[in-house]
Amino acid sequence: MLDFLADLDTSLLLWLNSFHTTIGDGFMPIYTSKWVWIPLYLVLIYYLFKRYGKDTWKIILTIVLCVAAADFISSSIIKPLIARPRPSQLEELEDILHIVNNYRSGKYGFLSAHAANTMTLAMLFCLLTKDITNSVTLFAWCILNCYSRIYLGVHYPGDIIGGLLLGCCLALIGYHILKKIHATSLRITSSHKSIWKYSITIVWMLSTLAMLLHSIIAIS
Repeated sequence: MLDFLADLDTSLLLWLNSFHTTIGDGFMPIYTSKWVWIPLYLVLIYYLFKRYGKDTWKIILTIVLCVAAADFISSSIIKPLIARPRPSQLEELEDILHIVNNYRSGKYGFLSAHAANTMTLAMLFCLLTKDITNSVTLFAWCILNCYSRIYLGVHYPGDIIGGLLLGCCLALIGYHILKKIHATSLRITSSHKSIWKYSITIVWMLSTLAMLLHSIIAIS
């Protein structure tokens, strides 16, 4: 059974990894970078302050702790414990796996810290705010982030699924703890009556478009 699942995981990886283009080779390494999303994080913080007022620091602290936990559990506990090599590190896949700019990331891949971190943030934001538009945006940001890891050949789909499940669990735990201990923090103190209501969506779309244009210009 385990051999069947491993073979299925590899087959799915090779299929999803096969949809590569010159533009994608320029776009995906940028999109998967953590630092390029600093503007999105700053706008998200501003959004929360506009929505929850003085108690926002409790919500931000919960988000930071949950994302930090996701990163620590995935990178420092599960990866060395399971010790599953990344597909980019396997010689038997070297001739059939699409690798971009010889980027191979670390030694072990299960489970994906990118998937765990981004899902924790997206799910917790959704649970806390009930904001459909910006929540859908953050889930789209998360899913594309996950696909970028498969596109670059550094994660199996199984690594991604494991990371997404961990992220969901930590977000639920963080939400229920915050709701139980600091229920007053979740009360909305003001409503967005301007374009800032869609600030997260706008920043994600503009950032993604800028990365795409940069990739197109780079190959022109």
